[in-house]
Amino acid sequence: MKAVNHSNIEGLEGLSYSDMETPQIEPHTVRVKLKTAGLNRRDVAVTNRHKTDQPPLILGSDGAGVIDEVGAEVKHLNEGDEVILNPGLGWKHNSDAPPAGFEILGLPDHGTFTEYITIDGDHVEPKPSHLSWEEAGVLPLASLTAYRVLFTRAKIKQGDTVMLPGIGSGVLTFALKFAKAAGARVIVTSRSEDKLQKAKELGADVGILTQSDWNEELKEENVDVLVESIGQATFSKSLKVIRKGGTIVTFGATTEDEVTIDIRQFFYGQYNLLGSTMGSGEEFKAMLQFIEQHDIKPEVDRMFDLSDYKKAFNYLRDTKNFGKIGFSIS
Repeated sequence: MKAVNHSNIEGLEGLSYSDMETPQIEPHTVRVKLKTAGLNRRDVAVTNRHKTDQPPLILGSDGAGVIDEVGAEVKHLNEGDEVILNPGLGWKHNSDAPPAGFEILGLPDHGTFTEYITIDGDHVEPKPSHLSWEEAGVLPLASLTAYRVLFTRAKIKQGDTVMLPGIGSGVLTFALKFAKAAGARVIVTSRSEDKLQKAKELGADVGILTQSDWNEELKEENVDVLVESIGQATFSKSLKVIRKGGTIVTFGATTEDEVTIDIRQFFYGQYNLLGSTMGSGEEFKAMLQFIEQHDIKPEVDRMFDLSDYKKAFNYLRDTKNFGKIGFSIS
């Protein structure tokens, strides 16, 4: 089978599109013939985390397809079922944090940028009927991350004001749609006027440039929850713009990881700072129910052929996308 894999050279230069051995099933697994797969910033990071002296690794965390073969111990799935993959391995039940041994599909195990994948039957769910294959394939990782951030960690409610700096990523476009479905007011920022306009078309109530004076632009706003995924470049601005007693939830950093906090300002303001990553199997099922209930679909920016992996990775690395990008797999 053909697959996009990483080996020998650190970074994107170590990627190749080549033949890999078709995986065989075990009693507790199913084999899925993939139709589409989503590309995430994690996949770019994996090209630096995967050791060059290790065997070639197939990248990819998101995917959707048709079950090709079912292991003897898997009773709830059948050959021919249309399915979507839960990329969070080893986190079945809701908990405060992932359990020991939690991994994400695509490192250290082979991922979804390929024609076939085997995966534990507990990590496969029916494809939501209202989603196309392209939408289903790019859904899992980003939507699960956004769902936990907003509903499990921040516990947003109708009438809250939620701020999303750096709109345009897969997670934040899901967060925008989820927050609006929950009845929240949403503020977004971007360095791009075009992305601000697209976000407003999706329901954002306010859009401002990331490089602007947030305090001045938002002096009439009362920000209850701010989702921080940029890091050092915006963290101080984020802390200054939320209301006293408000909450920042962070799930990543596209700039430097380390930030400086004025701790006196922080404790006098009674702020809450929460971390979040991915989500449990129970949250994944709840998220799928939520998107079906509210008829929510991913914002698909662009799909690439698997053989065009270089263009796809460069497109994501350069932050050209608004929403999700992914691969169509023949």
